[in-house]
Amino acid sequence: MATKDAKAQEAARKLEEYIEKIHYSERYSDDEYEYRHVILPKPLFKMIPKHFFNPDNSGTLRLLSEEEWRGIGITQSLGWEHYEVHAPEPHVLLFRRPKNYDQVQAAMNGRNAAGKQPAKRK
Repeated sequence: MATKDAKAQEAARKLEEYIEKIHYSERYSDDEYEYRHVILPKPLFKMIPKHFFNPDNSGTLRLLSEEEWRGIGITQSLGWEHYEVHAPEPHVLLFRRPKNYDQVQAAMNGRNAAGKQPAKRK
C-alpha cells in the first residue's frame, strides 16, 4: 500500500509542477473578440485523458468545455471558450471571448445590484 500512496503522491506533485508551467499569452483582439493562447507543458499534455482527444487519432484535442479545460489545470477569468486547435502544435489551445467581456459583465452586475430592493421587515 505504501508504494501505491508514494506513487500517487509523486504523480500529484508532478501534475502540480506541470500546471505551474502552463504559459498564458497576452491578450490580442479584433473587432469582435479578444483572444489568447495557452501552451501546455508537453508532459502535462501527455497526461490528458484520452477521451479529450479527437477520435480520428490525429493527436489533437477536441474542443473542450470550460469544465474540461479547467479540470486539466487551465485557470482564466470568466467568458473564455476553447474555439480552435492548432494541429501542428497540439499542446497549444486557442481561446476567445467577446470583446469587452469584463466591462459588460461589470456593468450588468452593477445594474443587478442597483435594481435589488432591500428586504421588507414585518
